Amino acid sequence: MKHYETMFIVKPTLVEEEIKQKIDFYKDAITKNGGSIQTCLDMGMRNLAYEIKKHKRGYYFVIYFTAEPKSILELERLYRINEDILRFIVIKYESKKEQKAWQTLVDRADKKVEPIKLGAPKSRDRGEDRGGESLAQKSSTLDSATDSATESVRESKESSSDSAES
Repeated sequence: MKHYETMFIVKPTLVEEEIKQKIDFYKDAITKNGGSIQTCLDMGMRNLAYEIKKHKRGYYFVIYFTAEPKSILELERLYRINEDILRFIVIKYESKKEQKAWQTLVDRADKKVEPIKLGAPKSRDRGEDRGGESLAQKSSTLDSATDSATESVRESKESSSDSAES
């Protein structure tokens, strides 16, 4: 069995109950064709990047599952014949590295793993790096160096404009 991810966008004109029926229909289609759903990610109503079939919004839903490759043809056929589906995509994860990434996505959708937070680097002790100087001290040093460089550029421009006037 291969690892897959599918995302589809449902028309925003449907009521909540109809959207849930569409989602359940595709979940059932995966399981009836021998697939196993690992997790689902309900992304909700979002703005589209561009207008699709005169719609500016759509209801996004993602399913992570494992299935036989032949069942994907049936799933895509069902997407294509349904007028309430604006767009869909099915992604296959083949290599070991891709399967590991797939598992990470599944864990993140299940909230098992914290998303990676970008920010200031954490140092070992009291916000100091290896030089013993804190990041705040380095920042103020950098600010003063930038200010002095800006001053010298201004002075050189003023002196060049004064010499041009003479």
